[in-house]
Amino acid sequence: GWGVQRLFLPWEKHLGDRFYVRGEVGSAALMAFCHGAQDGQKFLGVLLLAEALRAGRPPQLESAPLWEALLCALVMGAGTAVGGRRIIRAVGQDMTPLMPYQGFAADTAAVACLLLATAGGLPVSTTHTKTCAVMGAGAAGGGKVDRRIAGRMVLAWLLTFPACALLGYVLSKWMFHLA
Repeated sequence: GWGVQRLFLPWEKHLGDRFYVRGEVGSAALMAFCHGAQDGQKFLGVLLLAEALRAGRPPQLESAPLWEALLCALVMGAGTAVGGRRIIRAVGQDMTPLMPYQGFAADTAAVACLLLATAGGLPVSTTHTKTCAVMGAGAAGGGKVDRRIAGRMVLAWLLTFPACALLGYVLSKWMFHLA
């Protein structure tokens, strides 16, 4: 397979697993930054919109108070602490086992995609990006991707948008009747 993983495979024999395991620490830090730059900004935008609607004014999306950015970081950190371990286990162990060089390649590819999307102002899901990078690294390395787990994730992704639209519709109708 071609791609980022192919760049790192020849170095595996020379650098050893230790290099890639340490490299994953750095790429995990970059992934955390990208998570805040992508998903954190979406959460902050929703918070600012709710605040504007409550105040009866147009949203001021140019800047947010520091306390709101910190609140978003705290909520995202708590969410990752509560549900992140299960997702990490499903993607990083159950869906496809990765060698250290493959994990490093997946992290590097996901970070590159997220940084490009962020620089271009394109909102993308960190979880979707990282999961697809892991599947690609596992498949390119000749490993098997558990299609049952991957299928469940894709189904959940596909159902998220219609479920959110339906929930938004129901809640707005309910709030309209309360007013």
